Amino acid sequence: MTSVETDPYQSSPTDTYIVLVNDEEQYSLWPDHKAIPAGWRSVEKRGTKVECLAFIEEVWHDITPLSVRRRLATTKSPTG
Repeated sequence: MTSVETDPYQSSPTDTYIVLVNDEEQYSLWPDHKAIPAGWRSVEKRGTKVECLAFIEEVWHDITPLSVRRRLATTKSPTG
């Protein structure tokens, strides 16, 4: 990378982000100024990178995708 190029993954402490979630209940941090990608929706949380990551840590207790959790729930025996 030359000195003229910039790293698109670098951010400043004042950049604003939003928190997204997909149908598998997986969370993601997304730059506020970019369009939300297909398959994702906003959870209406906006803030700095640190604030959004703290929110995700608070609400995302199980990183297992929803489809896997459902499949595991149906294969467990009633007695445990």
